[in-house]
Amino acid sequence: MKKFSELPYERIDLEETKKAYADLVRRLKEAKSGEEQWEVHKDYYKLTRHISTEGQIAMIRHDIDTTDEFYDKENDYLDSVTPEWENCLNEYKKTLYNSPYRAYLEEKMGPVAFKNIEISLKSFDEKLIPLMKEENELVSKYTKLIATAKIEFEGETYNLSLMSKFTTSKDRDVRKRAVKAMSDYFLTVTDEIDDIYDRMVKNRTAQARMLGYENYIPLGYLRMNRNSYGQEQVENFRRQVKEAFVPFVSKINEKRRESIGVDKLTFYDNGVFFTDGNPAPIGTPEEILKAGQEMYRELSPETAEFIDFMIEHDLFDVLGRKTKRQGGYMTFLPDYKAPFIFANFNGTSGDVDVITHECGHAFQGFINRNDEIDEHNDITMETAEIHSMSMEYFTYGWMDKFFGDRKDDYYTMHLEDSIIFVPYGCMVDEFQHKVYANPDMTPAERKQLWKELEKTYRPHIDFEGDPFFGEGGYWQRQGHIFQSPFYYIDYVLASVCAMQFKVWMDKDFKDAFSHYLELCKLSARDFYEPMLEKVGLQSPFKDGCIDELVKNLSKKV
Repeated sequence: MKKFSELPYERIDLEETKKAYADLVRRLKEAKSGEEQWEVHKDYYKLTRHISTEGQIAMIRHDIDTTDEFYDKENDYLDSVTPEWENCLNEYKKTLYNSPYRAYLEEKMGPVAFKNIEISLKSFDEKLIPLMKEENELVSKYTKLIATAKIEFEGETYNLSLMSKFTTSKDRDVRKRAVKAMSDYFLTVTDEIDDIYDRMVKNRTAQARMLGYENYIPLGYLRMNRNSYGQEQVENFRRQVKEAFVPFVSKINEKRRESIGVDKLTFYDNGVFFTDGNPAPIGTPEEILKAGQEMYRELSPETAEFIDFMIEHDLFDVLGRKTKRQGGYMTFLPDYKAPFIFANFNGTSGDVDVITHECGHAFQGFINRNDEIDEHNDITMETAEIHSMSMEYFTYGWMDKFFGDRKDDYYTMHLEDSIIFVPYGCMVDEFQHKVYANPDMTPAERKQLWKELEKTYRPHIDFEGDPFFGEGGYWQRQGHIFQSPFYYIDYVLASVCAMQFKVWMDKDFKDAFSHYLELCKLSARDFYEPMLEKVGLQSPFKDGCIDELVKNLSKKV
C-alpha cells in the first residue's frame, strides 16, 4: 500500500455502477446452488469495497480542506449519487434475502447478516431518492457552515475547534470572553441553522411517512441498524441515568467547583477541572504521534502491528486547520484494508483522546481486516464505541508519555469528564426523540425544549443569561444531531460498558484486556447483548446495571 496522500482517486460512474449491480442481481437469480450464489456474493464484495473506498477517499480529502474546489465538487456529486447507489444495494440485498439457498448463505455469513439485510430493506425504497438527496445536501450545508466558522478573538481568527484552548483556559476571564465570542458567532448563524434543521426534520419525517411509519423515530432506529433493541429499552436506560447518574454527576461537579475555586459553576467553567488549568499534552503533534506509537508497541503485540502500519502509511490527518471539517472520526478503506483517522488537534488533552479513542476504532478494524465476510464488520455503533472508549482506559498506564508529572491530573479529569458526559449524551437523545415525535415544532419551541432538558440533565450549569447558550441554543453545535440522528446514545451505552472494563482492569488488567480483545474480534458476528455476555459485560439495559456501576465508580472519584 502507498501512503494515503499518494492513493489514486477516480470518480465512480453511476451508470456503470448500476449496470454492474444489475448484472450481479441477474447472476444471483440464475445461480443453481448456494455455492454459486456465494461466488456471486464475493464479486459483490469486490465491487462494493471499491465504490466505498473511492467514496471514502473523496470524503476524507474534502474534510481535510472544505474549500478545495475539486473535492468540494466530488462531495456534491457523492451527495447526489449515493442514494442511487443505495438503491442498487437494496435491490441486490432483496434478491439475496429471498434466496432459495438462504440456509446455506446464512450458515456462511451468520444470522446477524440477514437480520441487518431485513432492516435495510425496511428503511429504503427507490421513491425516497429525491428526499435522500435533499437530506444529504442539508447535512453538507450544515457541516460546511460549522467548518468555515470564523471567530474573532484577541486579534486573531479561529474556527470552533481551535477555540477550545481558550474555552478551557485556566484564566476564567479568558474562558468567559472565549465562550462569549462563540456565542456571538452562533447568534449570527442560528437562524440559518434553525432553517437547515427544520428542513431536515420535515424531510426525514416525510421519508418515514412514505414508508408507512408515523414519524421518523422507527426509521431512524432502522438506519442506525438497531437489530436487537428498541425505543422502550433506550427510554428505560435514560430513566436509570436520570435516577443514578445525574445525582452522581452533581456530586462530582460540586467537588469540581471547590477544586477550581469558584462560587458557582457557569457554562464557561464546564470543561475546566483544575485551578492551574487542565493538563495539556507535552510536545508537538508529531511528538504526540510518536509517543502514541511507543505506547501501542508496548501495550500488546496486536496493537504494535496496528500502530506501525498506521504510521508507515500516513493514515492520520490530525492537525487542526481553519478550513478543515470539525470533529474527528475513523473510517476504513476496504480496497487497502486500511483504517484512516481524521481529527483536529488543538493543543488540549483532546489531542491525546484522539490517539486513544479513534485508535480504538481503527485497531478493531485493523485486526478484522482479513475477514472474507464483510457482514462481520457491519458493527452497530453502540458496539463500535465500546472499542474506542475502552481503549481510552486501557492506555491510562502510558499517560506519562503525554502529560509528564500531570498524568494523575489527566486520570482524574478524564474519568470525571466521562462520567459527566453520560447525562449529557442522554439529553441529546431525548431531545431528538421529542423533536421527531413532534416534527411541527417551531425553532423557538425546539430551543425551549433543550432549555427544559438542561434543567433535568445538567442542573448545575448556570448560563448567566447568555443570549445563545442560555436560550437553548447549545444543541446547534452538536453535529451528530444533524448528521446522524439517534447516534449519540450509542456513545452513552458504550461508555457504560467501557467503564465496566475500567472497574475490571483496576482489579486484573491482563484479564480485562484479553476480554476486550475478544470483543474486538467478535466484531458483528453476534447481536449486542449476547456479545456483551460472552465477554463478561453487563447490558446497560439491565435494571441495576447503572446503580452497580455508580457504586463502583464512586470509590474512584
